[in-house]
Amino acid sequence: MSQESTPQGTVVAGFESVREEFAAVAAAEGGDYAAQLVAHLAGERVVDLWVGPEITGESLTGVFSSTKGAAYLVAALLVQDGVLDLDQKVSHYWPEFGAEGKQDVVLRDLLSHSVGIVGADTGLSLEEVADDRVIAERLAAQRPYWRPGTAFGYHALVIGALVGEVVRRATGETLQQHFEARVRAPHDLDFYLGLPAEQEPRFLTTLPMAPTAEQQDALATWATGPESLNGIAMNRNHPDAVELWEMPNHRVVRAKGQASAGGVASARGLAGMYAAAISGIGGKAPLLKPDTAAAFAQIHSIGYDLVSRQHKAYGLGFSASVDTYPFLGQGSFGHGGAAGSQAIADPRSGLAYGYNRRRFAFPGGAAPENDRLLKAVHAAATA
Repeated sequence: MSQESTPQGTVVAGFESVREEFAAVAAAEGGDYAAQLVAHLAGERVVDLWVGPEITGESLTGVFSSTKGAAYLVAALLVQDGVLDLDQKVSHYWPEFGAEGKQDVVLRDLLSHSVGIVGADTGLSLEEVADDRVIAERLAAQRPYWRPGTAFGYHALVIGALVGEVVRRATGETLQQHFEARVRAPHDLDFYLGLPAEQEPRFLTTLPMAPTAEQQDALATWATGPESLNGIAMNRNHPDAVELWEMPNHRVVRAKGQASAGGVASARGLAGMYAAAISGIGGKAPLLKPDTAAAFAQIHSIGYDLVSRQHKAYGLGFSASVDTYPFLGQGSFGHGGAAGSQAIADPRSGLAYGYNRRRFAFPGGAAPENDRLLKAVHAAATA
C-alpha cells in the first residue's frame, strides 16, 4: 500500500480497528481518495486520521450541508437561553415572514423543514445564494410550495438563512457571529462560517464526482427538471446556477459562510463541535444541557420527503441519525453534507464523529462509506 493510501495520524488504544477500516475504505475508493476521520469519546479525541493525496489533518474543505449542524446548534443555545421560543410564531421575530400564508408558522415548524419555502421561484445567483440576508429577504415574500405543516421537504440551501434571520431579529447579531463567539472561538474549532482570508492556504477545492457508467445511469434515473420541487430546492432553476459541487470553490461562498451549505471545516472541526455540544472539550462544560439535546434530537418530521423524494427523519433541524444508522443510541443527532461529509453526536455513548472527503461522493449527501466507518468507531467506543 502506498504512502498516500495509508492512513496517517493517530488512534488511542482500543481504536486500532478504526484505522484498519479506514485503510480498507481508502483501498476500495482508489488513488485520488482524500479524506479525514475524527472521533471523540466523552470529550477526548480518540481517532484523528487522514488519507490521500494533498490532504492532512489540518486541511479544510467545503462541508456543504454539514454546515447546518452549526446553525442548529446556535438555535439550540438560544432556545436553551430562553431567547428563542420554539412555539412562538416566526412573524413575531420577523414580521415580513408572515406574508403569503406563513403568518401562523412557529419556529418549531421552520426548524423541522415543514414550511415549504425551499427556494425562490426565479432562483438565486451565486452572489445571492452565498448571502443569508439576501435569501431571507427573498423568501419572506415567497408563497410556500405546500401548505405549512401538511408535509415536509429538505430546505437544502435556505434553511440556515431562515433560521439565521430569526436569530438576527431576536438578538441583533447574525447566526455567524453567535457561532464564532459561542462555539468556534472558545473551543478553537476548525469549522468556519465565513473563512478568514488568512486561512485560505489550508483550503482544498472540492473535486467533482467521478461516477461509473452504472452510477451515471442511476443519476439519470433520479434526475428532475429545474422547475421541479427538487430543482428549485437545489437552485437549478436559476439560469446561471453553478453546479452544487462547485459552490465552496468560490471565495464569495467561503467568505460569507452562509449557514445552510457554506461552511468550511476539517473532520477535527466537525467532530469537535459535536463533542463540545454533548460532552465538553478542553475542560469546558458541554454547550447543551441534556434536555436541550434531547429536544432537538426528537423526531419532528419523518416519512416521505417531498424534495429528496426519499424516506427522511428530522429532529429540530438536525437529522435524526439513528434513523440512518440504527446501531447508534436513541437521541443521536447530526448532519451530513453533499460531498460526503458526516458529523454526529451520540449522547448515550458520549461519541462525537466527524468525516470529511474532498471528492464529491456518489450519489451526493453523506457518503456511503460513513456506514462502515461510523459502525467501526461506535463498536470501538462501546466495546
